[in-house]
Amino acid sequence: MAESTAGANAGSGPARLEGIWLKSARQGPMEPVSEATLVAGKGLEGNADRGGYRQVTLLDVEGWEAATREIGVDVNPDARRANLLVRGVNFCETAGRVLRIAGCRIRIRGETLPCERMEEAAPGLQAALAPDWRAGAYGMVLEGGRLAPGDAVAWES
Repeated sequence: MAESTAGANAGSGPARLEGIWLKSARQGPMEPVSEATLVAGKGLEGNADRGGYRQVTLLDVEGWEAATREIGVDVNPDARRANLLVRGVNFCETAGRVLRIAGCRIRIRGETLPCERMEEAAPGLQAALAPDWRAGAYGMVLEGGRLAPGDAVAWES
């Protein structure tokens, strides 16, 4: 199947996975990991939130950086509470598209709306994340496998 970087942000270089976080309990802290396993139809192995339409959450570096620049505060992306941080992919209006990370495939189901917890991380962050899907996307795992930072990321055409 042909892959494309269509939807990648111009000038950002190759799209890749930058970070992975798991949470062991609902509302629990996000824990960075050096690798993880995506399970088809479930989500990330060891993550508290699994199943349904929101099996994995994704955040793009460029959208996050635009939002934090807008409020003038440097906030670590783990504050967003997403599972996967990617560079070079714009999630705006991508519902229904399939994203490939290494050998895994994720169907984007929708936009992850910024919640009031973003205000706890930094005043103004919730509003700064609202436009253009800056708060990220959520999806369903179609094909699972191992993931690690540095893995290639691309949209399926």
